[in-house]
Amino acid sequence: MKRVVVTGAGGGIGAALARRFASEGAEVIVNDLDPAAAEAVASDIGGLPVPGDAANEADTQRLIDTAWDELGGIDLFCANAGVLTAGDQDTGDDVWTRDWNVNVMSHVYVTRALLPRWLEQKEPKRLVMTVSAAGLLTLLGSAPYAVTKHAALAYAEWLRVTYAHRGIVVQALCPQGVRTDMLTRGNARGSASAALLAESALEPDVVAAKVGEALEGENFLILPHPEVAEFYRIRATETDRWLGGMNKLQRAFEEGAR
Repeated sequence: MKRVVVTGAGGGIGAALARRFASEGAEVIVNDLDPAAAEAVASDIGGLPVPGDAANEADTQRLIDTAWDELGGIDLFCANAGVLTAGDQDTGDDVWTRDWNVNVMSHVYVTRALLPRWLEQKEPKRLVMTVSAAGLLTLLGSAPYAVTKHAALAYAEWLRVTYAHRGIVVQALCPQGVRTDMLTRGNARGSASAALLAESALEPDVVAAKVGEALEGENFLILPHPEVAEFYRIRATETDRWLGGMNKLQRAFEEGAR
């Protein structure tokens, strides 16, 4: 991939992706809500920083316009921005709305701006959406994250079945725990899933390497944690057993928190 845009690239998985693609010779645009973080990563890899809010449609349109102005187009777009908040049915509407906008609408905004340009071209293009294993399974302790990541996966699936024959390869990156600020700090820390995810958490560069391998093919799901495939199978074919097992984990967390 010669021309790459990565959102949420000021740290974590996004930064690891940007560094990997740059090391392979790609021209990389680094997007992040934090201008200083975007500038730092871009400076480190010789990329172009374009700060902005992935959950804002105008910012996303500007990002894609800049890619065409500066790079002449985009071969790979990594829609990586995301947010994780512990919460339940009583979590405030402002949090639900924010998480929905970041985890779902950011992908809608990307495709609104990007697909008309891509569909005019004959060369294959690729969209990698960072979803989460939570989109395939669930996440104890965070209803907003579980719900919005299920929605993000559904949108990725819809894009794949709608545009695959028109040269658009859509892939969904679905890791479990990754050692980023999202897991180790912030609102998710102390949630029912944080300790479990930390046990098998991967470094961001390991996830980026798995993405690099996946780009050599066209498999829809990118699963850095291979055990997720088996969990997903059980969830689909032995749903009650899977739900019972997850409830057992939830009860264990509640008892341990007393």
